[in-house]
Amino acid sequence: MRAPGLFSDTWQCEKHGAVHPLQPVVPPSVEALGVVVHRAQVPVWMPWPLPVGWLFTGVACAGDERSGGRATAVACSGPGPLGGPGELLLIAEELGVGLGARYAGIDGPDPGPQMCVDTAPHGKVLAAGRPTPLWHVDHAPPDRAVFAGEARGLWLWAIAWPEQSGLLMYDELVLTDLREAGAEVDLLPCGALSPRILG
Repeated sequence: MRAPGLFSDTWQCEKHGAVHPLQPVVPPSVEALGVVVHRAQVPVWMPWPLPVGWLFTGVACAGDERSGGRATAVACSGPGPLGGPGELLLIAEELGVGLGARYAGIDGPDPGPQMCVDTAPHGKVLAAGRPTPLWHVDHAPPDRAVFAGEARGLWLWAIAWPEQSGLLMYDELVLTDLREAGAEVDLLPCGALSPRILG
């Protein structure tokens, strides 16, 4: 990666051209979440209300000071649907950013070529009040379940660990864009930083 300089005002990758850099991940807190929400140019999706026993465990964004957050990732952790711990990452991103693919463990910046859209959706969420279908994304590592779809004209990824925690996608989670949330965000229960958000 090359930083912006004399010949380019964006971060550059030899292979992919202009890229939006991943900002440092900090421990989860309402304040850290507020910084990402304030900078985000894309939704900051969070299950709201959180499933019983679940906590907010991290937030990340890609983008620089000039362009703002072009991709966001929110981590939540809690009891898995079949017992044991579960983790869920929700990523919103513009086309070609690649943050969701990084967490999903797949090649390419976007899920399109790996999505099984010739079948009925494999999961559904309610994103900002709109029913949003999600399809399974192929070729992800076997330790996780990866789903993707479109919400508000942007990619929406849902990645769950372990794979069995993907059953959460069949419960029609209600997602809120935290850019539109009110003071209730101040009451968000925070847990320890999820290692999943560190990539």
